[in-house]
Amino acid sequence: MRVSTSMMHDLAVRSMTDRQSELVRTQQQISSGRRILTPSDDPVAASQALVVSQAQARTGQFLDSVGAARDGLGYTEATLAQVTGLLESVRDQVIAAGNAAYTDENRASLAVDLRGRLEELIGLANAVDGEGRYLFGGFRDQTPPFARMAGGAVYNGDTGRRELDVASSRSMPVRENGQDVFVAIADGNGTFRATASAANTGTGIVGTLANAGTTGTATYEIRFNVAGSVTTYDIWNATTSAYLSTGTAYQPGTAITVDGRQVTIGGAPANGDRFTLAPSSAQSAFATLDRLIVALETPVSGGPGRARLMNDLNDGLLNVDRALEQVLSVRADVGARLRELDALGAGHEETTLQQQATLSRLTDLDYASAVSTFSRQQVALEASQRTYAQMSRLSLFDYL
Repeated sequence: MRVSTSMMHDLAVRSMTDRQSELVRTQQQISSGRRILTPSDDPVAASQALVVSQAQARTGQFLDSVGAARDGLGYTEATLAQVTGLLESVRDQVIAAGNAAYTDENRASLAVDLRGRLEELIGLANAVDGEGRYLFGGFRDQTPPFARMAGGAVYNGDTGRRELDVASSRSMPVRENGQDVFVAIADGNGTFRATASAANTGTGIVGTLANAGTTGTATYEIRFNVAGSVTTYDIWNATTSAYLSTGTAYQPGTAITVDGRQVTIGGAPANGDRFTLAPSSAQSAFATLDRLIVALETPVSGGPGRARLMNDLNDGLLNVDRALEQVLSVRADVGARLRELDALGAGHEETTLQQQATLSRLTDLDYASAVSTFSRQQVALEASQRTYAQMSRLSLFDYL
């Protein structure tokens, strides 16, 4: 084959250009620390690295969500802890208010303190998180969920609970709604309630409530009849307007069982006194405190007045206990979610480390090998350049 001078020059220049390109690529790998600079460098590894990178991005989002959820639930748990302490303090005051030595003035002072507790409870129910969002407003977390009103407070939020995706198959509630925490609280013992008629003139006092079996939905009245020294009672079904039983001898403190509901009544009911047994209904924690305040502010006169006070206090104490149980139940659920978040966060961090290791294996550069390659390519480029320099000086006139 005939080799021309121009061909020799082209081949030499092309060889130097190729050596320079290889040297530059190796230099870029060393400076970036990455073996794959473009997908064409290793299509299979580049495709695998893309999948791992996308998975790593999702894991990072889950970690962010876990952090945000932990913050939100942390604010909720701290607030509910304060609510728990407040209700326990109210409970102690209700028990103290039943002291027979207390005067109307003493009870009025307790009422003043309870009024402050009620305002404090409303304030806690309107607590906000670090972003200024209301904790107990449901989805309506931009406006205060509770507003003071006669008889307690009104709820202006909704029944939703904001959730965050904290794992690929786990969406976790990160806020509560005030309806579930403070409003939808079953009164009485949670199944039924027993209340004394405001028109009672005797000293009958409602004692303990218990479930004695499956309870129905009817409302009953225990109606007392007093003739001389003999006291009896009738059971009236207020739902069907019919007597269930009549003329049963009354024994103070002995349990009376009606349709799976068991109640004890102490003291001496007067003729015509009535006590109602009805299925539990929702009563907010705010309404419970408000009713206790009214009971403490009402002057006590004689045995019937004392009985009225004790019935109100006993009923209020049951409802405070129910509100406390509700808050503790929500706190337990929040605590369980916080523990789950700790486990999920640890799992996501472990997954992130594994994904980083996989990406490193697929894309990271072996520096020792790269430096060795760089030195070899540098020597090859220098040799090519020197050869070209020698060849470019060759001419036929040198031999003439």
